[in-house]
Amino acid sequence: MLLSICIPTFNRLNCLNNCLNSILIASQNYNFNFEVCVSDNFSEGDVESIINIYKNKLDINYKKNNKNLGHGNNILKVVSMAKGDYVWILGNDDLILSNTLEKLHEIIQLNNDVDLFFINSFNLSSKAVFKFPQPFHTSNLPRDMVRFSKRKLSGKLKFFDLIDPKISFDFLMGLYLVVFRRTKWEKNTGVIDKKSINDSRTFSTFENTCPHLKILSRAFSKSDAYFQAEPLSVNLSGEREWNNLYTFVETIRMPEALDFYKSDGLSKFKFFYCKNYALRNFIPSYFKMFLKRDVSGFQYINFNSHILKNLIYPNVYLSVIYFVFRKIKKFFTKNLIKINS
Repeated sequence: MLLSICIPTFNRLNCLNNCLNSILIASQNYNFNFEVCVSDNFSEGDVESIINIYKNKLDINYKKNNKNLGHGNNILKVVSMAKGDYVWILGNDDLILSNTLEKLHEIIQLNNDVDLFFINSFNLSSKAVFKFPQPFHTSNLPRDMVRFSKRKLSGKLKFFDLIDPKISFDFLMGLYLVVFRRTKWEKNTGVIDKKSINDSRTFSTFENTCPHLKILSRAFSKSDAYFQAEPLSVNLSGEREWNNLYTFVETIRMPEALDFYKSDGLSKFKFFYCKNYALRNFIPSYFKMFLKRDVSGFQYINFNSHILKNLIYPNVYLSVIYFVFRKIKKFFTKNLIKINS
């Protein structure tokens, strides 16, 4: 089997229904041997009723955890269920396009020496999906969706070429962005600190926020990669239960990811460039997290590693200027629209 599409799911049954329906539509358009693995992290709703809709139409491997294992552990769990040569982790609020399986099969076959594929994605508000009859049919996707990565040229790269804000501004934080060789992943899961990933507090550690980044860095840092410029998935915004923690993830966890990349061979120049970019909202973000400290993840901030060590980067200080310019631009844009209307 060439591909396992792995979905770590928790609640959001309507999203899971749409995700599986998008996979079904793609499978009907292209005859391709693949499986779907779903690990339910002890959802409150009846996930099995959704699975039953598709189990006779798709090759689905479904398991429900006896308790909520946490976000990080559920990612590891669903990949451990996979049998395919390659794994694609999708959020339950992601969709694939009608031609995705055909295109993905083609690029893997043409680049069978590649261990990791960056699969570009469209960004879309969930409001655009839920205004249609459910489950959503991907033929109703708008044609003017925004691309995650603006890079237009597909082709082979090195893994660390992908760690660039011009390609991936979140430095592969998004689960849905990569298809990777399963055996290499499995050989490098030991990089995960068990105590950290088992911390039950939401996003309290790097491991229970984005364990996939540590594994990808250790497993593929010396590998060839392939950048797929044409988006093959749609990432929905507006349904994440951790929206209150987005600023924390962007300001704390994304810069931390670069520390792991550096330990696995990211050059000092590239590290400084990317770290400086990652801190472009530093002061306004810390102020925002402080104001909402009860729900923002502010309690997980370490003064030495998250503040003091970052003070050498220019964007820490320029972040205030960037913030002011954004506000001025937004003000004039808003008023210009009013005048023209």
